[in-house]
Amino acid sequence: MLKGKTALVTGSTSGIGLAIAKALAQQGAHIVLNGFGDAETPKAQIEALGVRAEYHGADMSQPGQIEDMMKFAASRFGRVDILVNNAGIQHVAKVEDFPPERWDAIIAINLTSAFHTTRLAVPAMREANWGRIINVASAHGLVASAQKSAYVAAKHGIVGFTKSVALETATTGITSNAICPGWVLTQLVQKQIDDRAAREGISATQAQNELLGEKQPSLQFTTVEQLGGLAVFLCSPAADQVRGVAWQMDGGWTAQ
Repeated sequence: MLKGKTALVTGSTSGIGLAIAKALAQQGAHIVLNGFGDAETPKAQIEALGVRAEYHGADMSQPGQIEDMMKFAASRFGRVDILVNNAGIQHVAKVEDFPPERWDAIIAINLTSAFHTTRLAVPAMREANWGRIINVASAHGLVASAQKSAYVAAKHGIVGFTKSVALETATTGITSNAICPGWVLTQLVQKQIDDRAAREGISATQAQNELLGEKQPSLQFTTVEQLGGLAVFLCSPAADQVRGVAWQMDGGWTAQ
């Protein structure tokens, strides 16, 4: 379905971003990976799907590096057809204890980076009259939790940004949508489970069930493969009129 298209996925060397990159590659899209850590393994995994893969290690808190990454993608593939803004970080603390530098970093990486990638991707998308912008938000883009003020602010911001871009591109072949996962069993969430089990002297299974029970009525994690499947749908012709949507995949979290 996406043969000949190019997708740039930020924060894609592991977790949700890598799963989305793989799902798009399985549909024939060439991939530009971005993120920290090992890049060769995910690059090889993408190339094994029969498409081209490139990697750029831009720090998503640095506008100059983001601009360099977008130029790099254009030089390798002509343009970015599918932009997936997935890069994100987290910090948990009460607002009065929240380190200002952590606030600034979360807003920069989780929100401002999507502005920079989008403003640089849209001109070529307009010229081609086709593009897909997919912002990975969160259930926290729709509802709040305590001690996550910066993350909640950023994710609410990305949902609003998604809607504005959707309106600006409404008469074109470009769509802009957000995906809002609930709990996904990433390394970050597994650490929260392990920390909870150690703190409360309970098993990891019990800690996991308690974590899910507090927010996610299905009592099941959203999987990265499910999120990849949703991204593929949003790139399909069936989603041509899906515009400005914040699509929950949260096991009923925000239905409560």
